[in-house]
Amino acid sequence: MNTSQKTIMNTNLFSRLFDSLDNPARLAIETLDGEHISYGDLIARAGQTANVLVSNGVKPGDRVAAQTEKSVAGLVLYLATVRAGAVYLPLNTAYTLNELEYFITDAEPSVVVCDPAKAEGISAIAAKVGARVMTLGADGKGSLTDAAAKAKAEFTTVARANDDLAAILYTSGTTGRSKGAMLTHDNLASNSYSLVDYWRFTDKDVLIHALPIYHTHGLFVASNVTLFARASMIFLPKFDPELIIKLMARATVLMGVPTFYTRLLQSPALTREATKHMRLFISGSAPLLADTHREWEARTGHAVLERYGMTETNMNTSNPYDGARVPGAVGHALPGVSVRVTDPETGKELARDSIGMIEVKGPNVFKGYWRMPEKTKAEFRDDGFFVTGDLGKIDTNGYVHILGRGKDLVISGGFNVYPKEIESEIDAMPGVVESAVIGVPHADFGEGVTAVLVCTKDAEVDEASVLKALEGRLAKFKMPKRVFVVDELPRNAMGKVQKNILRNTYSDIYAKPK
Repeated sequence: MNTSQKTIMNTNLFSRLFDSLDNPARLAIETLDGEHISYGDLIARAGQTANVLVSNGVKPGDRVAAQTEKSVAGLVLYLATVRAGAVYLPLNTAYTLNELEYFITDAEPSVVVCDPAKAEGISAIAAKVGARVMTLGADGKGSLTDAAAKAKAEFTTVARANDDLAAILYTSGTTGRSKGAMLTHDNLASNSYSLVDYWRFTDKDVLIHALPIYHTHGLFVASNVTLFARASMIFLPKFDPELIIKLMARATVLMGVPTFYTRLLQSPALTREATKHMRLFISGSAPLLADTHREWEARTGHAVLERYGMTETNMNTSNPYDGARVPGAVGHALPGVSVRVTDPETGKELARDSIGMIEVKGPNVFKGYWRMPEKTKAEFRDDGFFVTGDLGKIDTNGYVHILGRGKDLVISGGFNVYPKEIESEIDAMPGVVESAVIGVPHADFGEGVTAVLVCTKDAEVDEASVLKALEGRLAKFKMPKRVFVVDELPRNAMGKVQKNILRNTYSDIYAKPK
């Protein structure tokens, strides 16, 4: 069945996922503790949770925010929110209360679901927008699941239009203020249909799901693609290299960030024999070093399939399933998606192999930024292309290469880190004159967050004191891995800090000794 050719009767993402289900007994999810959840079970649980949301005042178009550890119940919450016609807002579990206050007061959800241990602090924030708080722990227990266990499984999926919102995902801005990327039902469904076909997913596939589900990669790519294909997933609470290698004997696909592959390569258990049952290894969310790509193929006989996407657009490009998977390249534009490279100043399209700004257009591209119409307008060209902020080129064979970011975005471990937010925290410290935060190559994380600062002559500021001061102020993935104190920062004639020089200066600090 070519899923991209299906006739869709109801444009709610949930209806697209499940209305054509022919075998409710088919396995959808398997957990480490031996739980086996069928597609029928998943639909019933989503119905129960949707009833709970509605009984707590959630109406179509309302936001449901969730900061919870990974669990099947957490995935069900996402499906239930969409089924109820509401808008799902996943929040990174590393975010502090300081950071959560902005997201919650900006999105104004009607319900916030959080870990029981964080309920008190989050309740104080939720009260500012009149949101109800429910709990859900890593063990799948909490007031949400307690209520769901007593609720009816029957629920009439709320009809939605293609352009109605299904989710909002916050992506940090260079000014330090996060932007809520508004993703529609059609954005998510169209991208899933495309990926099922492009990556040859079938109901025979078994995905090792070791990604978080508050992120585009684990929630929309891994989960949605698996469900659309009627495949199954082994749902792991976290990344465990040795366990994943053992599971490869009965799985077919692994989706991961570059860190997964560098850590797996450290295990002597990773061999061609261990991976012979697998058909596909996919990497994304951060640049995969070409050396890692080559080492993986030499060890396993499999070429990692690298793709390119972002919070605002889902997936844009992919290396081919059949054909050359080029190390250091992110492949061709997906079917239905247009990718071009332009002059950052004029917007004029550039010739092949010319470096410029990557722009994309297609049904995968988001509706805009939540409550930021001017920002939305500024990020789109008049012909509908979205300006990604990524610098790159398209080579003579049509492969897209990502070469940097015009806005100095750092992608560390698959998470977006914007320097301005960290610089603002460091600059506020006593004795600090100014700082510059950059990303430099890191084999495990793609890029390592690195801070370079200038201090007053009498300041007693060093790496340890800066890191200690940042604890609790920033999520762990934003924390600098190294801090350097220098006499001055390099500047151009206009006085702007030249971060490209800093990146060159510190390019080898995370290199492994040879």
